[in-house]
Amino acid sequence: MTGAHGPARHLADRVVPPSGPIAWLTTLTSAAMAFLAVFALALALASGRLADRWTEGLAKSATIRISAPADQMVRQTQAVLDLLATTPGVASARAMTDEEQRRLLEPWFGPDLPLESLPVPRLIEVTQDRTGYDGEGLRLRLAAEAPGAILDDHTRWRVPLTVAAGRLRILGITSVALIVGAMAAMITLAANAALAANAQVIRVLRLVGARDAFIARAFVRRFTLRALSGAAIGTALGMLAVAALPSADAAGGFLTGLGFQGAGWLWPLVLPPLAAVVAFFTTRIAAFGKLREMM
Repeated sequence: MTGAHGPARHLADRVVPPSGPIAWLTTLTSAAMAFLAVFALALALASGRLADRWTEGLAKSATIRISAPADQMVRQTQAVLDLLATTPGVASARAMTDEEQRRLLEPWFGPDLPLESLPVPRLIEVTQDRTGYDGEGLRLRLAAEAPGAILDDHTRWRVPLTVAAGRLRILGITSVALIVGAMAAMITLAANAALAANAQVIRVLRLVGARDAFIARAFVRRFTLRALSGAAIGTALGMLAVAALPSADAAGGFLTGLGFQGAGWLWPLVLPPLAAVVAFFTTRIAAFGKLREMM
C-alpha cells in the first residue's frame, strides 16, 4: 500500500487535467462571478453612503412656504425671518429671491414664468445647527405670527430615501449570495463532469490502493486553486471597472459615491478567499458523492 502512493499520486494528478474545457470553464466561471460580485458589493455599500448623505443634507435643512395676499407677503416674510432669528436651533434663514424661485420652477414651467403675475408662495430656506430646533414649537409660533407660513422639514423626502437605501442594501447582499450559489453550482457540475470523464482512471487508482479520500483531495486541491485564481482575476478586473466609473464632476453629482471609498476597497479582496472556500466544500461534497456512486 505504501509503495503504491507514488504512482497513485501521479494518477490522481491526471484525474483532474490542468487544462481543457473543464479547467477553463471553472476558472472562467469563478472570474465572471467575482466580477459581478464586486459590483454587487459596490451597490450595497454605495447605496448606504448616498442615502446617508442625502438624508443628512435634508435633515439639516427645512423650507418655510408662505402663501399670503400680495399686500401681506412682505410683512409676513419679515415676520417669519424675525421669528427664526430668535428660534433656538436655527443656524440661518433667508428668503429666496424671485430669480432663485424661477430657476426652481423652470424645469416644469419653462424659463419665462411670470412670477410677478402668479400667486407663487415665498420660500424661506432654514438651516439648523447641531442641536436642532423644536419642529412642533416652531409650527405653533409660525401659526401665531404668520398664518400663511407652513414648515416643511423634509420628513416626507427622508423616509422614502431611507427605505430605498435599505432595499438597495438587501438587493446587493442578495445578489452576492446568489452569485456565490451560482458559483457553487457550476463548480459542482464541473467536478462531477471531471469525475465521470475519468471513471477509468479512478478504477485504476482504486486497484493500486488509493482510497476515496485521497482521490477526492486531488479534485478538491485542483478545483480550489482554479476557483481562487479565477476569482482573483475577476475581482481585479471588477475593481478596475469600479475605479473607472464617472467621477462626481463628470456625472454632474448624480453618480457621486457609486464605488468604493476608503477602507471599502478592502471588501472585494474577500471574494477570492471566499470563492476558494466555496470551491473546497462544494468539490469535496461532489467528489465523495460521485465516488460513492461509482462503487
